[in-house]
Amino acid sequence: MPLLEIDELSAGYGSLPVLQGLSFGIEEGETAVLLGLNGAGKTTTVLCLTGLLKPWSGRITFDGTDVTGWDPRKLVSKGLVLVPEGRHVFPEFTVAQNLRMGAWPHRRDRARTKEITEVAVEYFPRLRERWTQLAGTLSGGEQQMLAIARGLMARPRILFIDESSLGLSPKLIKTVFEVVKQINTDGTTVLMVEQNAGAIAIADRALVMQMGTLVYEGSGGDILDHSEIREAYLGTPA
Repeated sequence: MPLLEIDELSAGYGSLPVLQGLSFGIEEGETAVLLGLNGAGKTTTVLCLTGLLKPWSGRITFDGTDVTGWDPRKLVSKGLVLVPEGRHVFPEFTVAQNLRMGAWPHRRDRARTKEITEVAVEYFPRLRERWTQLAGTLSGGEQQMLAIARGLMARPRILFIDESSLGLSPKLIKTVFEVVKQINTDGTTVLMVEQNAGAIAIADRALVMQMGTLVYEGSGGDILDHSEIREAYLGTPA
């Protein structure tokens, strides 16, 4: 049984439909990447998975439990954690304070929180150098590092990362993708939502969306052999 399973999920905004019977599963221990052009429904999918948008119909199952429509706080406590598009760090808080905010659901377990903090800054050593700096004064790349590290503080079983490469230089994108793969190797299941097809290089599973439905599902490497999919849905040459 997949760790996370989406079955015939439909959702939208007001009367505007976006997801139209979306179904897929993520196995425990995988790095999966959900790809597609703007408007494909990627962010809507992850908003439903994290309780920030209520589905119209369908079912979301996590670790054998139906979690459809659960409150976001309850989902976080179960281990479903989102690193949102746009980073959304707390700009007037320091790096250290942002990380403590990420650990809020487990704030009483100070020893474990300290341990996870050390792990997070091992992934992103630059954060230790910026420890007392206000998050709003960090570069875009540093803010992305902080956003991912803050997500780890909530002790995710599955970490959703929405558009981590947005606005970053190619060098920083490579760094972020490498760290995400290491986070997965260390035991956290990851679902990345991306327009950047470079994420395929670190993915065990690739999922391609168009207009609220899944048009391709396979291994990260296999998608490179599908020139028509690369050209039509990822925007890369055939």
